[in-house]
Amino acid sequence: MVFRDRKDAGEKLARKLKKYKDKGVLVLAIPRGGVEVGFEVAEYLHASFSLLVTRKLPFPDNPEAGFGAIAEDGSVFIFREAATWLSQKQIDEIVSEQSEEIRRRLQVLREGRPLSEIAGRTVILVDDGLAMGSTMRASIMLCRKKNAGKIVVAVPVAGSEVAKDIGGMVDEIVVLETPVNFMAVAQVYSNWYDVSDDEVLELMRKSCNK
Repeated sequence: MVFRDRKDAGEKLARKLKKYKDKGVLVLAIPRGGVEVGFEVAEYLHASFSLLVTRKLPFPDNPEAGFGAIAEDGSVFIFREAATWLSQKQIDEIVSEQSEEIRRRLQVLREGRPLSEIAGRTVILVDDGLAMGSTMRASIMLCRKKNAGKIVVAVPVAGSEVAKDIGGMVDEIVVLETPVNFMAVAQVYSNWYDVSDDEVLELMRKSCNK
């Protein structure tokens, strides 16, 4: 174990991003796991903070595994080799289901507010870690379409190959740990649990009420 919890990971990640302190950057966390990490980063950097809602596209018989992801603007990233196990009809149904969950999360977690203005800004995309990295890839696609000035990906942990792939998609990537035998994001956290909607809302309101 490397991090006590997501708060600890966020504090450590924030210090690695110190050059962006008081620079007017926008920190976008991928909910729900990335929110506490992103909150700590934004607090330390005195940065604007919001959510970028992106969902994994899960396999029907194995929801923990995914073949891609969809972002809130409809940007879809698909691992083509993984998707060959599914028919186009199945893929379309899964995309539709996850689009519905994105709409729910936008109403509940972001309380219906629009996505923060991205054009021309330095955007730091934060999650609690990268396994396959599909949700981060879809998030990057969204930021590119919205003409972000600079895209930085910042995560506590990732596999080395995924970190390399995603690093090639953005202007900068910051990863604290790339374990040799990396199987799952949870393995580097002492206290790992599924984050609830209520916890996300509490953090967002803390951020808004500063």
